[in-house]
Amino acid sequence: MLTREILKKVRQIELRTRHLVNDVFSGEYHSVFKGRGMEFAEVREYQYGDDFRMIDWNVTARYNHPYVKINEEERELTVMLAVDCSRSGAFGSHEKFKSEIAAEICALLAFSAIKNNDKVGLMIFSDIVEKFIPPRKGKSHALRAIRELMYFKPSSPRTGIRNGLEFLLKGLKRKAIVFVISDFFDEGYEKPLRVLNQKHDVIAIQLLDRREKEIPNVGLLKLQDAETLEETWVDTTDANFRQTYADLIDQKRQRFVKDAKNMNLDLIQIDDSQSYVDPLVQFFKNRERRFR
Repeated sequence: MLTREILKKVRQIELRTRHLVNDVFSGEYHSVFKGRGMEFAEVREYQYGDDFRMIDWNVTARYNHPYVKINEEERELTVMLAVDCSRSGAFGSHEKFKSEIAAEICALLAFSAIKNNDKVGLMIFSDIVEKFIPPRKGKSHALRAIRELMYFKPSSPRTGIRNGLEFLLKGLKRKAIVFVISDFFDEGYEKPLRVLNQKHDVIAIQLLDRREKEIPNVGLLKLQDAETLEETWVDTTDANFRQTYADLIDQKRQRFVKDAKNMNLDLIQIDDSQSYVDPLVQFFKNRERRFR
């Protein structure tokens, strides 16, 4: 059953993202993500300047006067939100956890898609596919997807991006826009990600937190792996340890950036210490210029 508190929080996230959808993202979304092609809309009488190749000869012969076909862009698209729900998302050194930021980003994308009369679907994954909501239209459907994302309790704490991507490869029959939202701290998913990007329009959104890279000097510190719950003590007064750790995380991030570039994958990196709006807006603008 839906509690009043859950409904209130879903309503709050809708209100927070509504003005961004109306004022910023709706137009950008429409111009960046094109429809599948052109479809016939109607015929009208030929006017000076019309392309003669568009003359409908059957209608012209019937009325003994030239008529042309009018085509419109077929706008309906399918947007799939694939979100990592592993326990590493329950981390944040600022106001919100990465999982909360993921939910807001998904709300923004979902409402932009719905406003453009596109379908929206949701897949929540850990090292298994935890939840799949098939793409549909409508505001109530988008709200259901956001509600599931905000309050879903995964059965596994671990990350397995490969399994989620392989599920989409089998399950998506028509070409879709796929947003994969994760910190991408995983291995072995590169091949299915490459194949998925060849079949669909894939955008990776990598959620980052500064404290995952920079460990402060606070003396002896107990660290716990969010997914395995394994614990270890470290001496943060050791500058070499702090630098080695920072270099290791940086290498993982840079490797993913390089892999994304090699597979021609769109990548948006979002640091949870800053607003996610600016990186998204910049992505839309850059992509629009690229596809003009």
